[in-house]
Amino acid sequence: MTGITSLPGYPVSRPRRLRLLPGLRDLVAEAGLEPRSLMLPVFVSERVAKPVEIESLPGHYYYPPRSQELVKLIQEALDLGVRSFLLFGYPRQKDEEASRAHARDGPVQEAIRSIRRELGYEPVIATDLCICNYHSSGHCGLPGKCRFGDCIDNDSTLELYRRIAVSQAEAGADIIAPSGMMDGQVKAIREALDDNGYWDTAIMAYSAKYASNFYGPFREVLDSAPKWGDRRSYQADPRNARDALVEVALDLQEGADIVMVKPALAYLDIIRLVKERFPYAPLAAYNVSGEYMMVELMARHGYADRRSLMMEVLYAIKRAGADIVITYHALEAARLVKGQ
Repeated sequence: MTGITSLPGYPVSRPRRLRLLPGLRDLVAEAGLEPRSLMLPVFVSERVAKPVEIESLPGHYYYPPRSQELVKLIQEALDLGVRSFLLFGYPRQKDEEASRAHARDGPVQEAIRSIRRELGYEPVIATDLCICNYHSSGHCGLPGKCRFGDCIDNDSTLELYRRIAVSQAEAGADIIAPSGMMDGQVKAIREALDDNGYWDTAIMAYSAKYASNFYGPFREVLDSAPKWGDRRSYQADPRNARDALVEVALDLQEGADIVMVKPALAYLDIIRLVKERFPYAPLAAYNVSGEYMMVELMARHGYADRRSLMMEVLYAIKRAGADIVITYHALEAARLVKGQ
């Protein structure tokens, strides 16, 4: 036993015994990945008449809200075991009222109805609720004035969020996912849904959404970068961990059914903290566009095997404690898990 480190109670420790063969590694793997735990982001746009590939998110497309191609995408995912989808809308034109966000014929509302007509309630449809992609300012809340100049008017924004939530629920959304990080947004949305009879529509709160640089490709997809200032006054500071616990606690008290950490890969410690503090709450983590592009660019330049790197990232997020992973790699990961 010379030169071999022993553990208490064990004469010889050889961890490699259980790493020798794929079957052994699978047998003792701590983190698993099932297609049912993945959620696929989908972009529906009033600006296209047919699917158009998104330059900043290669492999993903803008889909017309009422198109067979959109339905085929959802059906393909269902066949792979991916049952959950997060819809984002891209309006034909933005305005100062974010009017297309709550219009009955808005891009998200029309997409939901199209999917429901063809596929019923088999797919679980979540809808992002924010106005950055609908409002001319590019901000997540309505512009206002405060003592130091331009800022976001939190409370007037909540009234708009209520209207959007009801519109999305009326169209057939299963889950409303507010991402604007406005104080009190979950309470306002829950009250609006309940008051209008949508008590069975769930809320997935972007509870710990950080002011991150990893959103760059996404902001290009929906032209949703702020036209002035930034979002650091309402999104969480990347230097802080305690803020996440406060935000999650508040959202759960206000009625959130699922909470979220965003981004995922750069915030694995936050995922772990949230899961340990709130083990009873379903926890989602958003593997965001910048994290997706890291994998794509490394693979494109030959620095890593694309599928292996993709799975390493997803396993890390699951290992940290996420129950649900929102990822642009959802379909490819599902194919790999199913051996396709």
